[in-house]
Amino acid sequence: MLFTAADLASRLPSGLGPVQVVASTGSTNADLAVAAREGAAPGSVKVAFHQSAGRGRFTRRWEAPPGSSLAMSVLVRPVLPVTSWGWLSLLTGLAVADGIQAATGLVPELKWPNDVLLDGRKVCGILAERAAPDLVIIGMGINLTLTADQLPVPTATSLALAGSSASALDVAAGVLGAVAAHLAEQRDLDALKQAYDRRCATIGRRVRVVESETSAVEGLALGVDAEGRLLVRVGDRVVPFAAGDVWHLR
Repeated sequence: MLFTAADLASRLPSGLGPVQVVASTGSTNADLAVAAREGAAPGSVKVAFHQSAGRGRFTRRWEAPPGSSLAMSVLVRPVLPVTSWGWLSLLTGLAVADGIQAATGLVPELKWPNDVLLDGRKVCGILAERAAPDLVIIGMGINLTLTADQLPVPTATSLALAGSSASALDVAAGVLGAVAAHLAEQRDLDALKQAYDRRCATIGRRVRVVESETSAVEGLALGVDAEGRLLVRVGDRVVPFAAGDVWHLR
């Protein structure tokens, strides 16, 4: 294993834990969902260096060679109103970007709603899922050492390909520490929005938003509202999107 639960727990702030670290599992989100039903406390963390049944948005499969990526999930009790829970994925993206920068010196950008980019390529995806009426699981999949031949799609990258030699422990501790910090700031949406706007490469660009195989629109991304929805000017209308695949247009 790249590090142990004790290694990681010793570097996390209070409020996160207990920590479980495994070499491989089906899905850290699914594992925490079971733990939540069994009474796990908010702040519980599950980490794996390989997922055999990892999932992205829209139930897409996500898998990488063992030891080349970092899958982490955190059980959260949000303080945001339910109408603003869309912000949980956004603040997690912000935390991942901040944590990666602290650990590696690289400067990630964000693509709404849940991708972390390096040089325009995806290095991390995020999946937030409701685990109970008042609990949410936030899952993160970070590409650590994938080679160019191992990338699942040409638009992906890894920390190593971007030039980082940071350890998996440094990355995990940096990201989870930033997640804890941003979760503590949930009530200050104005501050979170300002920080997100600075990191988000989507805002201010022309985009194509694909909602389904038969529905897509193009327009100018104006910003994100209080519910975490992307606001896009389409013709003379401003259309809010709560979900969808976003393509940055040139």
